[in-house]
Amino acid sequence: MLKITAPLVYAVCIAAIGSLQFGYNTGVINAPEKIIRKFFNKTLSERSGRAVSQELLTSLWSLSVAIFSVGGMIGSFSVSLFVNRFGRRNSMLLVNVLAFTGGLLMAFSKAAKAVEMLIIGRFVIGAFCGLCTGFVPMYISEVSPTSVRGAFGTLNQLGIVVGILVAQIFGLEAIMGTEGLWPMLLGFTVLPAIVQCIGLLFCPESPRFLLINKMEEEKAQAVLQKLRGDRDVSQDIQEMKEESAKMSQEKKATVPELFRSPNYRQAIIIAIMLQLSQQLSGINAVFYYSTGIFERAGITQPVYATIGAGVVNTVFTVVSLFLVERAGRRTLHLIGLAGMAVCAAIMTVALALKDIVDWIRYISIVATFGFVALFEIGPGPIPWFIVAELFSQGPRPAAMAVAGCSNWTSNFLVGMLFPYAEKLCGSYVFLIFLVFLVIFFVFTFFKVPETKGRTFEDISRGFEGRGANNTASKTPMLLCYSLAGFEQELLAGLCLRKKRQLQAAKLAVPPPGQSRGLDQLAPHSPADRLGDLGQNTACPSLHLDIFIFSKGMAPGKSI
Repeated sequence: MLKITAPLVYAVCIAAIGSLQFGYNTGVINAPEKIIRKFFNKTLSERSGRAVSQELLTSLWSLSVAIFSVGGMIGSFSVSLFVNRFGRRNSMLLVNVLAFTGGLLMAFSKAAKAVEMLIIGRFVIGAFCGLCTGFVPMYISEVSPTSVRGAFGTLNQLGIVVGILVAQIFGLEAIMGTEGLWPMLLGFTVLPAIVQCIGLLFCPESPRFLLINKMEEEKAQAVLQKLRGDRDVSQDIQEMKEESAKMSQEKKATVPELFRSPNYRQAIIIAIMLQLSQQLSGINAVFYYSTGIFERAGITQPVYATIGAGVVNTVFTVVSLFLVERAGRRTLHLIGLAGMAVCAAIMTVALALKDIVDWIRYISIVATFGFVALFEIGPGPIPWFIVAELFSQGPRPAAMAVAGCSNWTSNFLVGMLFPYAEKLCGSYVFLIFLVFLVIFFVFTFFKVPETKGRTFEDISRGFEGRGANNTASKTPMLLCYSLAGFEQELLAGLCLRKKRQLQAAKLAVPPPGQSRGLDQLAPHSPADRLGDLGQNTACPSLHLDIFIFSKGMAPGKSI
């Protein structure tokens, strides 16, 4: 019976602080916009001795907002450089240096009268958040049991939305959204970084990294026993060994290899499309410009309506946490996309008729809240952790880097282009996102597999079978199988297909009662070897249902 242990919950929650940092720094810049613009104007006027044009102020403000996403793109694309060298936990610990640096630069920008410090600080904190968007879901997915991997993976998104909500609340004028306290508002990000650094000292390294990447089985076993609260973790260890054996035979999974190899190509396309479905759904347009949307809807206190949307955001992320292991990833993603498309259509009609029908302005708020709620049912949490599920240990870091960079790039484009699209399309701007939502719904329906309750190896094997020439089946692999009382060692070049006849490039069968090491296998011709197999087993037409067995496995034991 599955036990949710305190060490597991602790490790996941400490990791999710990185997600909270991402959410906080995404939302924190919205509330103090007018105050920061005033700081820009005053600082530059004093420095130059003349008035600053509105065009320059607007450009500097846009740069301050957009540079965060640019840093995120660079950070997310660097994920694999860290996790392969330092491990998952140590990487999260190391990059908090960026959180300290970025937070302090922003906090002291006003005192130093340096606009540049604020902009550079936003870039640095963006790079930190970009790295976190890769580290956090990867770590959570690797420490979590298969049966609750989706639920714990949703905690990554919960951290993001809680961070956004905290930023919205702290940004109120009654708290820190004032001319005197806005530097503290931006620099607050240093405090969670301190908490995470201390907390990570007591978190274990990912057991998958320890066993598969570092080949430290004893350490991995000890970590698993602590996380699972059970001495018997043989099933987890065996699954990791099988993945390790496969990984040792594969090419190094670089970013170009993800697109070249038929084993990875479809999975990386799905990963990218899922990330695009999150950002091009229009959710960030709602949060970046929610105050303006509510103002045009005629709401007298739009900032509180925006905070209300943040509360809905958080509540429905919790709802998703309880649904994801019951309904499945694919189903929730489809429900979210379809519901958001309906809400986008309602928002468009409501905004178009707000000057004609007085009460319809409230419909736009309901539709906005519905849009946010349905986003958190599927497109919000699922793309982050499903990418980690689609790939085995070898290609996972590179895949997370590509997916994260896709997310940040589309985030940047939406932030930059939405104001122009809004000016061009007016009340009909959300029709653009409606079209995207329909496209992503169709793609998800036909292409995205369900990953609920499946091991990493099982999921990745599903994509290998879709290669044009089944490249995976030609990969040299070490196998061990017992049939009719004989132990046979099969080495290199085996082509085993489910329910099909065994073919071999190299095969040797020890005589009954003998056991030989791999270095003693005699080279035979393929015909002789298949003949030996037929003679020794009285089975000239051997069929295998299960095709991967690892070195050291007890004879006859299947996966």
